[in-house]
Amino acid sequence: MRTRLLTGVVAVATAALWTSSQGAENGAVSGSVVAKGLRTSAGVVVSLVAPGLNVTPPRQPVEIDQKQMQFLPHVMPVVTGTTVRFLNSDPVPHNVFSPEGKYNLGTWPTGQGRDYKFDKPGVYTQLCRVHPEMEAFVVVLETPYFAATDASGRFEIKGVAPGVYKLVAWSEKLKSAQREVTVESGKTLTVDLTLTR
Repeated sequence: MRTRLLTGVVAVATAALWTSSQGAENGAVSGSVVAKGLRTSAGVVVSLVAPGLNVTPPRQPVEIDQKQMQFLPHVMPVVTGTTVRFLNSDPVPHNVFSPEGKYNLGTWPTGQGRDYKFDKPGVYTQLCRVHPEMEAFVVVLETPYFAATDASGRFEIKGVAPGVYKLVAWSEKLKSAQREVTVESGKTLTVDLTLTR
């Protein structure tokens, strides 16, 4: 369900990018998210969506570690085509599988890892068959403009081309929020959001 929601937002976005003049300075979006009813506002993924955005995955894998019996980080936003390397820094074997992605990377010991390439946008739960209490989320986006909130709920998205975007805030436990925003050349737009159940 989370996968369909995020993909649908990308598909129905109708905001149009402005055509920036040559040498126009990029802008930024920053602000805070209040996650009502949760102990922390960390791990909310805030992204800027518009038609025709190009994404380039990183050349090297990004890493999620399994350490102290948890996935670190708990929420990892990436662009489509990104390879994630799942590490194991615990003294016990770990496994990684995803019900949405329908993959199982197997089980491996301390010091080893497994790679998985995320080719389709959506939200993918990461679980461990050996330790069912472990859970994380990989949020795959079709935009280069995104950030995850810190423990205080703060976020900042830098280097945003001037234009009109749909800002989307995703949380694993709360309802997503959307808002149309305009990013201006050389300016930082401040956006504060409250997410509820």
